[in-house]
Amino acid sequence: MAYAELGDEELIGQIARAEPEAVRVLYRRYGRLVYSLALHVVGDRSAAEEITQDVFLRVWEKAGTYDPGKAKVVTWLSRIARNRAIDVLRRRSARGEHERQTWQHLKLGAESASRDPILNAELSARRAEVRAAIATLPENQQRALSLAFFQGLTHRQIAERLDEPLGTVKTRIRDAMQKLRNRLDGAYE
Repeated sequence: MAYAELGDEELIGQIARAEPEAVRVLYRRYGRLVYSLALHVVGDRSAAEEITQDVFLRVWEKAGTYDPGKAKVVTWLSRIARNRAIDVLRRRSARGEHERQTWQHLKLGAESASRDPILNAELSARRAEVRAAIATLPENQQRALSLAFFQGLTHRQIAERLDEPLGTVKTRIRDAMQKLRNRLDGAYE
């Protein structure tokens, strides 16, 4: 079948039937549009690339729910991209506020610890918990975290240093942070 000759709605029908070539054709048609829309919303090329991948993954998973009576395919794709980009911005905002509060708390705790032996002991215990949690991570996640947080490298710099794809590095760091967050969640409440 020549998927490139199919209309958008027919492509979505083929995607709903789990035809991977139909997704490739749809991506070639609208990948740049989705990327541009995501980039406009988030202002970050790397995040826009991830959003674009997420959008087409979502199309693969949800093609059967597409209703041509509600919107054209391009409108549907644009709506998915816009919503995904807004979700990313919201998560960034929430994460940024949480991290700011955590660092402020630790900073204040460190300043006070020199005067307060109980706080000093608590901070020491927290550091030990974090080290123990990091030690449970796979080696490749530990290495990526170390380069990011202790050496201050960007994701791109880490990818170059480790000679690995940027997406792989981002996934490792995100997965590692999620594991640490889950493991340490109750430790600081």
